[in-house]
Amino acid sequence: MLPDSLSRTAAPVPPPKAASRRTTSHLIAIPLCLVILVLLCVGSLALGTKSIAPERVLDLLLHADGSVESGIIHQMRVPRTEFGLVVGAALGMSGALMQGLTRNPLADPSLLGVSAGASLGVVVGTGLLGITAVYGYLWFAFAGALMATAIVYALGGAGRGGATPAKLALAGAAVTALLQSLVNAVLLFDAAALGEFRFWAVGSLTGQPSAALAEVLPFIGAGALLAVFTAPALNKLALGDGVATSLGQNVGLVRVRGVAAVTLLASGAVALCGPIAFVGLVIPHIVRRITGPDHRWITVYSALLGPCLLLAADLVGRLIARPDELHVGIIVTAVGAPFFIMSVRRRRLQEL
Repeated sequence: MLPDSLSRTAAPVPPPKAASRRTTSHLIAIPLCLVILVLLCVGSLALGTKSIAPERVLDLLLHADGSVESGIIHQMRVPRTEFGLVVGAALGMSGALMQGLTRNPLADPSLLGVSAGASLGVVVGTGLLGITAVYGYLWFAFAGALMATAIVYALGGAGRGGATPAKLALAGAAVTALLQSLVNAVLLFDAAALGEFRFWAVGSLTGQPSAALAEVLPFIGAGALLAVFTAPALNKLALGDGVATSLGQNVGLVRVRGVAAVTLLASGAVALCGPIAFVGLVIPHIVRRITGPDHRWITVYSALLGPCLLLAADLVGRLIARPDELHVGIIVTAVGAPFFIMSVRRRRLQEL
């Protein structure tokens, strides 16, 4: 019999009939998610400062005619929609993986210092090296995110026990605080860097050239593959390190693989669109209400619902402030912050 501390975290094994019902529900839910995602993509292409009829959108996608509407769709809205799809999936999957690795439902990729590292890369590129082109400091953001995660994992893995969830969280908090202080120090002495950084730090699906997506996509794709292969092992990890080891799972290898996946996914997303908060926190919570505790399905649904949230937030930001717009990072934060407060409150009540 498992100890009380483990039995509380162990996911119950569903009986055969319950498993069959859950599989049937997935066959319904996944196509429904895809339909919602397609509708949001159509909305993203059709709606904005200038609204275009859906049938006209489809016609222009297939036959560009050089008109103003054609330019709006192909040069502005198609890249924006592609960014929303890729970045939303990356943030959703990385959040699901992070919560599974740390066994903390309030964790998100920023716990590994990804956003702080990317922020430092941006201010170094713009402030110290004078790089003003968006495509130029994209790679500094990516390199900074990777560097920060490597430092966090090295610190969290030092000493006895290796990289435990608690040690990773503490190392992430310490490295984030240090990097953020360095960012503030650079910004105090460089007004030009402050202007570039302020736009990037808000979080937006616009501002990057469409070619940037092709450059970063291989890294995000590699992270997605790692996440899919790591997800089944997280079901054993949820039982506790001791039980997972007794079941033949190499806990250290799972964590290394998982951290690598989170790093590739989150750093690619942050480098492209800035530190968009709360997607990696909110989406796995919503998904678990559909799938239960099985991380295999959590990862799949997070890849579908992450883009849904990001595209919906981007549409709201376009429509509520026309002819101007609010950046997607602002809208997602407005939704995610109350959700985070409610999650913390519910968690505290359950512990009483």
